[in-house]
Amino acid sequence: MINIVVSGARGKMGSRIASLVLAEPGMKLVGAIETLEHLSKRSVYHLKGQDFLGMPVNVPLTSDEHLRDVLDKADVLIEFTNPEASLAHLELCIDKGKGMVIGTTGFKDGHLSKIKEISSSIPVFISPNMSLGVNLLFDIVGRVAKVLQDEYDIEIIEVHHHHKKDALSGTAIKLGEIIAASLGQQLKDIAIYGCRGLVGERSKGKIGFSVVRAGDIIGEHTILFAGEGERIEITHRVHSCDTFARGAVEAAKFLATKSSGLYDMRDVLGIR
Repeated sequence: MINIVVSGARGKMGSRIASLVLAEPGMKLVGAIETLEHLSKRSVYHLKGQDFLGMPVNVPLTSDEHLRDVLDKADVLIEFTNPEASLAHLELCIDKGKGMVIGTTGFKDGHLSKIKEISSSIPVFISPNMSLGVNLLFDIVGRVAKVLQDEYDIEIIEVHHHHKKDALSGTAIKLGEIIAASLGQQLKDIAIYGCRGLVGERSKGKIGFSVVRAGDIIGEHTILFAGEGERIEITHRVHSCDTFARGAVEAAKFLATKSSGLYDMRDVLGIR
């Protein structure tokens, strides 16, 4: 039995992950964590089906200041929160020797270096996007870019709901990094973030980014390779947040078999 704690449990993603864990054979939800601001004045109480997951459960919903104690019962912590909370929780996982699945986005380079360092002690899974389709997309765009090189202009267009706080999306950044690496470059040296005014002709070998925040769009990423007389468009659209939740559950199953190391969805899918 794999024992799971879900952080960000009252959020849309966290609650869906918790529901899937409860329904998954061989997994048990042993804790649910939230910040105090998302809880009632009581820091600890029990979830009620109608209020939280829509099913009869008896799981302690606890403020993150109690995570250290909750982790004693867990094998893996699944985290969909913010960079600051994720890094703080990761330190607790080190102390307890527990694995951690990170779906949080918005990390800076220094944060990612810290996560990599920590993964030498405990198993850490991190991906900016947990969907099967997107992680296959990561593989595909790298192959296409490697063949086309700088003969085609490259644009990455990402579209999300108006509640999303970070831009670019972690998925768009990852796509850019993969394409840049295929061109033998670093993304920071060839990225163009939007256009305005008299910008002149486009230089070869650049990767452009466009961001849209509108309505309730869950997530959409398009990679455009535009050449003379033709273009290639590769698009991934998410229809349900369960796509990400299922990926997180699969990642937790994978991570429970590891003692240390830094992993992503390519390891789960066997396409690294």
